[in-house]
Amino acid sequence: MDTIEAALVESFGESPRYRSIPAPRAEAGRELADVLAVGIHPVTRGIAAGRHYASSGVLPLVPGIDGVVRRADGSLAYVGGVGGTMAKRILIDPGRAVALPEDADPATVAASMNPAMSSWVVLTSRVPFAEGQSVLVLGATGAAGSMAVKAARHLGAGRVIAAGRDAGRLDQLLAEGADDRVVLSSDEEATATSIADAAADVDIVLDYVWGAPAERAMLAILSARRDHTQLLDWVHVGGMGGPAITLDGAWLRSNALRVSGSGLGSADLGKARLPELAAAVASGVLAIRPRVVALSDIEEAWEHSDARGERTVVIP
Repeated sequence: MDTIEAALVESFGESPRYRSIPAPRAEAGRELADVLAVGIHPVTRGIAAGRHYASSGVLPLVPGIDGVVRRADGSLAYVGGVGGTMAKRILIDPGRAVALPEDADPATVAASMNPAMSSWVVLTSRVPFAEGQSVLVLGATGAAGSMAVKAARHLGAGRVIAAGRDAGRLDQLLAEGADDRVVLSSDEEATATSIADAAADVDIVLDYVWGAPAERAMLAILSARRDHTQLLDWVHVGGMGGPAITLDGAWLRSNALRVSGSGLGSADLGKARLPELAAAVASGVLAIRPRVVALSDIEEAWEHSDARGERTVVIP
């Protein structure tokens, strides 16, 4: 039996191991591709630990939800929304492969596409975003949140507000596309006032926080809104602040508020203009610095905590 090397999760709560597994075989409608780079994203860790809603709960499993591959014709492509990419070779759906420029750096693309997609998919396919509208990024100092600031500006937002706990990083974001910043401090009253002042009339909120902090921010904005009939699209993307909020129905009845979510399973990626995103990532306009580790060192790579602005990428 032919085998290939891969990362393999054999027990929830433990790092993957470098193992040999049966090599995939070509199937009708799918093709074999060599894997060049795979990012270790937070969602990748969550699924591998059995904590994420997309986890099958079945072991053993090969982690990885996306990656950069070289197809049989020699071309480079990004593949996302698939499982088990952390292996030397995988099966891909040719119809879902996003072509990359031949000079694209596989590690940079693997590091950047997933965090960039969290906001890009929202603004291109989940809400009716139009150039000139204003966007608040709640939780803007993390990797995906920082990318959301850049993505909103790249897609034509008229005003971008960055909100987060790291004041120094927020100052940096002012030079990377943000027009205003709000520090989310332990002083709840001061934070609410700052958010209301900066984002009372915002059109879209990309919420990477959720939980009680998002609940307080939502009520601050709704209370300060000048035109309560102006649509506010509040999109839950991440849950750093907790898994749930409490929302009095009166706020929904008295405001044009639409609350939705965006993540694995909720968006049609075919409508998300992914070739345009891939081009922006490959050109460096929307990119995160990769920290490259060999697949054979997967245990060390899995335990590493990325520095701000970097993402660990496994190279088979």
